[in-house]
Amino acid sequence: MDDDLAALAELHGVATYYEDAGQRRADVDPDVVVAVLAQLDVDASTPEAVRRALAAPRPEPSTVVLRAGDVLPGPGVLGLEDGGALTLPAAPPLGYHRLDDRTVVVAPHALAPVPKSWGWMLQLYAMRSDESWGMGDFADLATIARRSADELGAGVLLVNPVQAIAPTAPVERSPYSPSSRRFANPLYLRIEDVDAYREADDATRAAVDALRPDNDTELIDYDAVWAAKRAALELLWPLVEHPAPTGELRDFARFCALAEVHGADWRRWPEPLRDPATATADPDRVAFHAWLQELCERQLADARRAAGSMPVGIVHDLPVGVHPGGADTWAIRDAFAPDVRVGAPPDAFSQLGQDWDLPPWRPDRLAEQGYEPFRAVLRNVLRHGDGIRIDHVAGLWRLWWIPPGEPAKRGTYVHYDAEAMLAVLTLEAHRAGAVVVGEDLGTVEPKVTESMHEHGVLSSAVLWFQRDYDRPGHPLVPPGRWTTSAMASISTHDLPTVAGFLSAEHVRLRAELGQFAGDPEGEFRNAERERGELLDLLKREGVPADDLVIAFHELLAKAPSLLLLTSPQDALGEIRQPNLPGTVDQYPNWRIPLPVRVSGLFADARVRRVGAALARGRGR
Repeated sequence: MDDDLAALAELHGVATYYEDAGQRRADVDPDVVVAVLAQLDVDASTPEAVRRALAAPRPEPSTVVLRAGDVLPGPGVLGLEDGGALTLPAAPPLGYHRLDDRTVVVAPHALAPVPKSWGWMLQLYAMRSDESWGMGDFADLATIARRSADELGAGVLLVNPVQAIAPTAPVERSPYSPSSRRFANPLYLRIEDVDAYREADDATRAAVDALRPDNDTELIDYDAVWAAKRAALELLWPLVEHPAPTGELRDFARFCALAEVHGADWRRWPEPLRDPATATADPDRVAFHAWLQELCERQLADARRAAGSMPVGIVHDLPVGVHPGGADTWAIRDAFAPDVRVGAPPDAFSQLGQDWDLPPWRPDRLAEQGYEPFRAVLRNVLRHGDGIRIDHVAGLWRLWWIPPGEPAKRGTYVHYDAEAMLAVLTLEAHRAGAVVVGEDLGTVEPKVTESMHEHGVLSSAVLWFQRDYDRPGHPLVPPGRWTTSAMASISTHDLPTVAGFLSAEHVRLRAELGQFAGDPEGEFRNAERERGELLDLLKREGVPADDLVIAFHELLAKAPSLLLLTSPQDALGEIRQPNLPGTVDQYPNWRIPLPVRVSGLFADARVRRVGAALARGRGR
């Protein structure tokens, strides 16, 4: 790497090398660095361009970060968030303030302690009840919260992302590729809980009831569900007053109204509609989509109230990004690097790297805007729940940027102002009284987890990955030595279930799909070795192995981690994992329903044994 190019890259937070999953140095090709710099509007195409860019003046930081009690030097006058003023030097209160043209963020040192609890990791779409319209919904979430607390002593529910999709067919299946992270997904509405349905006449209710889709499909049929629910809601819409929405809700509803006509990706719309400043839409359809958001707000609030007796409550999952042609990139596009895709470098589970097809925030634009886009996302998610899980929390520090035209492995890391990102996260969570969990699995720098714990953010511990990587052979770490400040589980939605791991189903699938760079037989041998290591750990920990599903939960219960979570899929012995990374249509990602209804989940003897084991663990 040329020294000048390396210096320019460092100046803009673009990595020229990184440590891979095997803790080896991996150098980034210079042309990749040049391509990524171009996405930050930095010309590094020639040595002369690099020298010009290095010589260009650098602006002063546009965001200043303080923690509670820190003194902001003077002289000067700080414009406070509440409209007041503070003469400097002084220690400003918590909040977002203005000093001339700079934003001053004052955050708490750490979040409040998290109560010890156990609970469920839910793929809500999979949680069908007898009342569902083809997929689990917000009313099912309320039922699960209430019954889990009352019957099983559970204290927390982690829910898959329920952020908004584009209201078009085919419906986006992945909850981790929403159109907007600032609004909710009306696919999860329970039609019968809408006030207009309850107040409708018999004929209207009968017409709505007749639209109910098949609730016993082998896979979730999102298109059928949305078609039925949209038709039902449109039957009820004439019974509702139609106030005109304002602000960011109006912009989102305008996107939805336009997407119905022109498609889910605004980049393919007619030119005048691609800019929110010039786009116009049918006012009635705009009001309709704003109404759907009001319904989502009410039903999410109902679910949160149903979890009111839980020590923690409902924790919502925040995806790492949004669809590149979705509502957020349409409305606040200048905050994004639109031609970049976020992903991950190669590792043991994704040997060709991962391409998530999500555009990243631009770190320079976030800072210029006082992190308002990030603040808005957090506020809107936390309004619906008692906590937030940050998917790929290392993205607050750095993200793997894949420049245009390159495969996933041909990317590099771009760094963010982690101090500012953490300050915004902890301030918003403090104001909401919320728990924060960071998903720090995979290739993550140690400073990420250390800083999270310092600020009261829980990390993640997954049985499959709990190994001592400083010792030869990377032996499994006994649960008693796991991190206390963590949310611990056996698996995740991207990893094998207990039953799938024990049968090596994950290896069989990936071999069948050609996901391995080497010989699949070696992967089968590795899986058998890992299975043996876990069985040895059960033996050393004195856990009976007559029912391995129960045994792994008994093992999890020994961990001191503040939150112990399992999935209904794990508790029931489901062999199929919800998502297989690296696939789109080759595997039924996000479409696999639970093999039993919600009522059957609570009636299942093994599920109750799992709940009892984890509840006992919380009593230790």
